[in-house]
Amino acid sequence: MADPAARLFELLRADPVDPAGLAAFLDGLDHPMRLAAIRSLDGPVLQARMWDAATDAPPVRLADLVPPDAPPLREAIWYGKNSLPMFSVFEKRFCRPSKVHDQDQLWGYNHQSMAWLVGPGYFVCHREGAAPAAVDYRRVPPEHPAGWPAVKENHRGLSRFVFRDMVDYLRRVSRHVLIGRATRRGAEMPNWFVLCREG
Repeated sequence: MADPAARLFELLRADPVDPAGLAAFLDGLDHPMRLAAIRSLDGPVLQARMWDAATDAPPVRLADLVPPDAPPLREAIWYGKNSLPMFSVFEKRFCRPSKVHDQDQLWGYNHQSMAWLVGPGYFVCHREGAAPAAVDYRRVPPEHPAGWPAVKENHRGLSRFVFRDMVDYLRRVSRHVLIGRATRRGAEMPNWFVLCREG
């Protein structure tokens, strides 16, 4: 196959972007090639085009992020690339809550190289407005799986400059790929991110 990153760029530069063609291309790649392709998306321009192309996609639900039959506190990893100029490679790690807590939510954090400075970016994923699965940094889980970092609030320390008052919204691009956009206090930010799962 030709360079998947080059093909992805070509699809996202088309006017208009063809959502079905984009989904078919991404789903036709194996995981390593798909991940390499999405992590080639530097900067906001092409990620913003992917976001716009997914406007009419079916909503992303909790079950799309973590399988409904997954045991409580077992992590599910989505590999990410954001549109920031530095430290743009990360993972969103999700899990289902322990059984004593509301099951209509997921817990998670951002696994990335700058966590030692800005914190783990814990969140609760739940319905927010019309979105069945919004990533809400205003709330943090009461506990976490073994091996995850300690839960920290996002309005303290340097975390407040990154995660405070933030909610991420997700759109479906393909069976394996989602596109997200950050908001703060209800206002859209010029920040996007692509997520890719294995399998």
